[in-house]
Amino acid sequence: MDVMGEDFVWVDFDLLEEFMVAGFKAAGVPEEDAKICAEILITSDKRGIDSHGIGRFKPIYIDRINAGILNPVTEFEIVKESPTTAVVDGHNGMGHVIGRRCMQMAVDKANEYGMGMVVARNSTHYGIAGYYALMATDAGMIGMTGTNARPSIAPTFGVENMLGTNPLTFGFPTDEPFPFVLDCATSVSQRGKIEVYARMGKDIPEGWVIGEDGTYKTDSKQILKDLIAGKAALAPLGGLGEETGGYKGYGYATVVELLSAALQQGSYLKMLLGFDSEGNKIPYPLGHFFMAVNVEAFVEPDKFKKTAGDILRTLRKSKKMPGAERIYTAGEKEYEAWLYRKNRGAKVDSVLQKQIIEIRDTYNLPYKFDFE
Repeated sequence: MDVMGEDFVWVDFDLLEEFMVAGFKAAGVPEEDAKICAEILITSDKRGIDSHGIGRFKPIYIDRINAGILNPVTEFEIVKESPTTAVVDGHNGMGHVIGRRCMQMAVDKANEYGMGMVVARNSTHYGIAGYYALMATDAGMIGMTGTNARPSIAPTFGVENMLGTNPLTFGFPTDEPFPFVLDCATSVSQRGKIEVYARMGKDIPEGWVIGEDGTYKTDSKQILKDLIAGKAALAPLGGLGEETGGYKGYGYATVVELLSAALQQGSYLKMLLGFDSEGNKIPYPLGHFFMAVNVEAFVEPDKFKKTAGDILRTLRKSKKMPGAERIYTAGEKEYEAWLYRKNRGAKVDSVLQKQIIEIRDTYNLPYKFDFE
């Protein structure tokens, strides 16, 4: 979600992607893997999802590699496999590399057998979940994916951060210029948006985060510290309690946790804190799941796309609430963000500018940016 203020500059997508490839390589990531990681990150910026693109290049990936808790060289091990399924161990390698290979396996299996599902354990942060759903829709298939994450969400009637933001993501091909892609956290808002607000020096809206005393917290910079310390938690989709349906978000987050851990016997809940009992940093051994459904096994692909498009167009044409300009369907805003940004580039705020310069100077990379 684009939540940045006015303190930013536009930077060319190709330049940023090339820079990230160089940075990943300098940090020890093999070139082909570096290209995958950079492509997935820049895809987030292209789609207007500022919380998961260049903004996470340094703190989530480069810094973790340098801290020794993220392996730059990915060992992709197939632990168990059948014609339609597979279990993979990523050995704390690059999550983007693991995720892309897993979804490609699921698509290949679906292409041959109608459906494919691959689960991964001991992976790491894999960027925007929507990228993997798009891999399926690009192949004319239905795609599903999800991942667990650092404990952030409190259970309904609780205040302790137990579940990750755990996106449950779907992609459907349509006859429109863009697919239907629902890619969102199972919390009211995800940690990445809070990071963006903190960089802007702004408070978050009330209702996103709850403190140990059961009251809302809005200080974005303090919240990021409190989430790590276990003194704050994100509210599940629907908010606190049951009156506005918070139990639904809590339930869906738990579904993602089960699919991300139980099938592959991976880590879960507090096992993903990223710290040992003495407070030392350790890897975040995340679990993911990937599903691909070959539409052609059920119906002619063009008929499916037409019906899907008709459903979405009908929804958008339905009666609007007073004062509303239009109704959207999932994936539409991201497509429009791309149309707006394709000739402008990514938004890079002042904090990110400093991070980019720091990485460039640390690794002595041959880049010069207009914002210097």
